Amino acid sequence: MSNTYLSGGSNFFSCDGNAFRKVVFFFCVLSPIRLRTRPVDPRHLPLLVGALIVLEKEVVLPRFLMAIDIVTSASFVPVPEILSQTIEAILEIVVAANDVFFKKESFKELATYLERIVPVLKELNRKYISNSESLNTAIQILNQEIKAAKQLTLECSSKSKVYLLMNSHRIVRRLEGTMREISRALNLLPLTSLELSSAIVVEIGNLCECMQKAEFKAAIAEEEILQKIETGIQERNADRSYANNLLALIAEAVGIPSERSALKQELEDFKSEIENVRLRKDMAEAIQMDQIIALLGRADAASSPKEKEMKYFTKRKSLGSQLLEPLQSFYCPITRDVMVDPVETSSGQTFERSAIEKWFKEGNNLCPLTMTPLDTSILRPNKTLRQSIEEWKDRNTMITIASMKPSLTFGDEEEVLHCLRQLKDLCEQRDLHREWVILENYIPVLIQLLGGKNRDIRNHVLVMLHILTKDSDDAKDRVAKVDNAIEYIVRSLGRRIDERRLAVALLLELSQYNLLRESIGKVQGCILLLVTMASGDDNQAARDAEEILENLSFSDQYIIQMARANYFKPLLHRLSTGPKDVKLIMATTVAEMELTDHNKVVLLEGGALSPLLHWVTHGGSQMKSIAVKALRNLSTVPKNGLQMIKEGAARPLLDLLSLSSSSPTLGEQVSATIMHLAVSTVSQESNEAPVSLLESDGYVFMLFSLINSTGPEVQQNILLIFQALCQSPSAANIKTKLIQCSAIPVLVQLCELDAEKVRRNAVKLFCCLVKDSDEATILEQVHRKCLETLLRIVQSSNDEEEVASAVGIISNLPENALITQWLVDTGAIPVIFHVLRKGNDSHRSQLVENAVGAMCRFTAPTNLDWQKRAAEAGVIPILVHLLDSGTTSTKNHAASSLSRFSQSSPDLSEPIPKRKGFWCLSAPPETGCLVHGGICSVESSFCLIEADAVRPLVRILEESDPGVCEASLDALLTLVEGERLQSGSKVLAQANAITPMIKFLSSPSIRLQEKALHALERMFRLPEFKQKYGPSAQMPLVDLTQRGNSSMKSLSARILAHLNVLHDQSSYF
Repeated sequence: MSNTYLSGGSNFFSCDGNAFRKVVFFFCVLSPIRLRTRPVDPRHLPLLVGALIVLEKEVVLPRFLMAIDIVTSASFVPVPEILSQTIEAILEIVVAANDVFFKKESFKELATYLERIVPVLKELNRKYISNSESLNTAIQILNQEIKAAKQLTLECSSKSKVYLLMNSHRIVRRLEGTMREISRALNLLPLTSLELSSAIVVEIGNLCECMQKAEFKAAIAEEEILQKIETGIQERNADRSYANNLLALIAEAVGIPSERSALKQELEDFKSEIENVRLRKDMAEAIQMDQIIALLGRADAASSPKEKEMKYFTKRKSLGSQLLEPLQSFYCPITRDVMVDPVETSSGQTFERSAIEKWFKEGNNLCPLTMTPLDTSILRPNKTLRQSIEEWKDRNTMITIASMKPSLTFGDEEEVLHCLRQLKDLCEQRDLHREWVILENYIPVLIQLLGGKNRDIRNHVLVMLHILTKDSDDAKDRVAKVDNAIEYIVRSLGRRIDERRLAVALLLELSQYNLLRESIGKVQGCILLLVTMASGDDNQAARDAEEILENLSFSDQYIIQMARANYFKPLLHRLSTGPKDVKLIMATTVAEMELTDHNKVVLLEGGALSPLLHWVTHGGSQMKSIAVKALRNLSTVPKNGLQMIKEGAARPLLDLLSLSSSSPTLGEQVSATIMHLAVSTVSQESNEAPVSLLESDGYVFMLFSLINSTGPEVQQNILLIFQALCQSPSAANIKTKLIQCSAIPVLVQLCELDAEKVRRNAVKLFCCLVKDSDEATILEQVHRKCLETLLRIVQSSNDEEEVASAVGIISNLPENALITQWLVDTGAIPVIFHVLRKGNDSHRSQLVENAVGAMCRFTAPTNLDWQKRAAEAGVIPILVHLLDSGTTSTKNHAASSLSRFSQSSPDLSEPIPKRKGFWCLSAPPETGCLVHGGICSVESSFCLIEADAVRPLVRILEESDPGVCEASLDALLTLVEGERLQSGSKVLAQANAITPMIKFLSSPSIRLQEKALHALERMFRLPEFKQKYGPSAQMPLVDLTQRGNSSMKSLSARILAHLNVLHDQSSYF
């Protein structure tokens, strides 16, 4: 009977878990045996044993072990206890699912389903009906299925990750099988006989449906790996590179670290699993796993370099030193060459595949040797012969490689080049040859050749080193052990472009090895050369250089070196994303490094601002300080300053400054940074939207108020901030707010300080504000002591800008008689004259401009004493000189001053004394002034004629600035006032002043038109001038009668009447 069961068992039990369920159901439900009341009948044991012998696969065998467990132990364990065990096992699976090494997401999905079973089991425990055999059986089956799931989960938490990956298909099948069997066990529950809630019943139905449909698949990466393994085993030509890449894919797929030691340990664990397979006597699996381990054993991580070296030299020494000739059977009868892909025809003869295929293609169907008919569809690979040929080639190649080293060391240049080419060809043929070259220790010899003068040899060596080190940690390690190896390679970076390209490609490969990264970065000048190449025209070399720099970015010191060589990408990355201590180092580098303006812009545009501002707001005291220093360094470029303001840097800096009274150093850094931002606002383009540093009036008042509570450095910076803002697009608003917050009395006090820097900048800011202040404010705050202070600064300061600002204050003070008298009394005229005389050159234009403006206040015709003091000091000749050499503003002030002097000349011109005695015996009479008629001089009567000022004033009439022209015209017209019309007009005519006046009739300046009209109207009363200049004035005058205002129309018509163009009774009058 048992034989009958055994013979049919293979068909019945070789199916899936569904058959198993039927058998278990048969034993547990339909059998007359009552499992709960008595043990199994011994007569049934042969059936179970037969099943175990036949069924040894991964899904069915555990099922039958479980069946035996159900049959033999059901009567000993109470069902409530089984339910408790099942719940406990589920909870263990839920915990263990987080620790599995493989298919973690799939196990988490299983755990999720099982968690949903727990409430059902608890409800069953509460509703348990002891006399329900079907319920008991279902619960026992469910318990065993849960145990099976637990066992699978624990196996995937403890076995080798590589082993699990190799068995991914089997694991997936077991998962799916377990899920379905649990679902079927739930279906066995007699729900109708239990008073379960409808929600529980629905939940059981949903669970069963979901678990039946659940599918698990191997990931695409896993499938690709298994396919590569199968290909590598079948083709038998997978080399070290193939194995390395395959092992790298496996490591990535199962989460193994890529370090050599970790990979080797995982392979050792995999071998241990194979031994366990052998112990289980699963020989088919053991053979398959041996093939896999043989394939992976070719990888670098599978054995140490020392082990490989010993194995290689043991084999090589056994070969001898003489090359062997190929056997006759190695030759193709058709090509007479050693075969590469030998194939056997239907006649039993072997040929090279390409040769026999060509033979058939040409229409031949007879054997080339026996001339017997051939079946052209039959070509069988002769694997044995091919293996023999490959072994012969390998033997000769190994001997050849071993014999070439002396030629490289001692041969001449041609011999060395020949050997290098031969080595290169061998290495490119097979990866195994490359490994032999490495094991023969060619690398030190090659590196020594890099020190030679022959460029071709160096290029070939660089190529060889690249081939040897590519994907080979052993080769890289050998490079690291050669003294000055990296230095030799780096030298090639500075040579010709072809050598440079090869060297950077080699360095890129070497930089992927941790031990060599440190060495590359340490070579003097290497990082600078790489940065230079990274921005070069050779795209491939540039990409390689940039990738090397990225590989060297593991070191903070190398990142700093890169930054000093103007390569900021790694620094910016660490500044934004690095740990706190690294960020601090990077920020310190930015703060302390000497940067060009271009590099500062690159850093800011690269993203340096955001992390630095974050530290200003949220960092500790040290981080705040470093961040502010870095911002200060970057903000010196106006473009950066504007960008920083746009991105909101002003507010946190101002807030920090207001709170930095306890840290003077921090206050100095913050205020200096804000000062740079203020300076940047001056450089704004007119076509851009204006950028404002101080967004609210409150910040203006707060910032200026800090002057009274901070040290000299911060005071100086605050003053510089407001100086810059007074020249920015928001200058008018800033000046108004400063005057409102009583800045002038504070500045007056600061001007009296001995601290030169603070005083200097206070004077400059005072100069900016005084022009826009009203007279009452100035009179209230500026007293004689202040004027004395300003004059003392003018006399004693070595800072030309401070002197210019002090003189500028005097120049811009209201022309109040009291202030001017104070200035006269304190000796301002000689002081300012000294400044004029000393600064009378093109390099001191602002100083001279302010000095002329200050001197102008002493030329008021209402106070003859001031004028005489100024004239006696020698001011007039200098003013005349400045008409030709000064700035536009200087010329304006000089012409205005001369005009005011000239207004007093008629009253100061002395009469010519009458001759006494006999005319023939007396001295010749003095010649009177051509305009004033009396005796004139520069110092006594301020005469423009005597000062030779007329022609310079006439030249100014050609200036483009209307204000200068008007000031010059005013001065010249003082010569034709009143009774001096005839004489003055002649002087002006001689100086060619009439023609420019006529041109003013067409000037866009209304004031110039009016003044020229009035002057010409008087001059054209004189016949000689009317006749000479009338025709040229006629057209402009006619134009004014049509387009001028009412007064100009009338005056133009009057002049035209003088010229007899209009009747003097015209309605224009």
